[in-house]
Amino acid sequence: MGLTKFIFEKVMGWKIEGSFDPSIKKAVVIVVPHTSWHDFYIGAFTRKILKTEINYIAKKELFKWPFGWYFRWMGGAPLDRSPGQNQVEAIAEIIKTKDEFRLALSPEGTRKKVAVWRTGYYYIALAANVPIIAVAFDYLTKKVIINEPFYPTGNIDEDTLKLRSFYKGIVGKNKAYS
Repeated sequence: MGLTKFIFEKVMGWKIEGSFDPSIKKAVVIVVPHTSWHDFYIGAFTRKILKTEINYIAKKELFKWPFGWYFRWMGGAPLDRSPGQNQVEAIAEIIKTKDEFRLALSPEGTRKKVAVWRTGYYYIALAANVPIIAVAFDYLTKKVIINEPFYPTGNIDEDTLKLRSFYKGIVGKNKAYS
């Protein structure tokens, strides 16, 4: 057992249920509920243990010297967020140009409780022609649960209902926002 897995499982008490299909090199990975900054290191431990590249998008300014190398090393890709940009198309293009890119994001768009998910994740997956993989960080059971890939049909209302059903009973770090 490696040091990362030892810390994750034995010290922190977490387990991973499911895995990423290694043949799927590109996807939009949605993580719900996103209620705490703790989700970042839970995700970092998970990707290290599973030996799976998981990526994120951040404003291009973060990728300049002196910390740009760190953000790239952690799986980041720079995005121009200046006004007038079609962010969905720009992110889909980043995915298309990479050999391997699993974009992790939260459809909630915040660490607070929301009734309606933002839809960018969905339209990015459609534009990049990649599946959506639902992942839950359940702080109640201390499990990272990885669902099977879901291929969007173009019917966002039906598809969102199916994706949201995966998260029933999942409790985030901040229970008030779950």
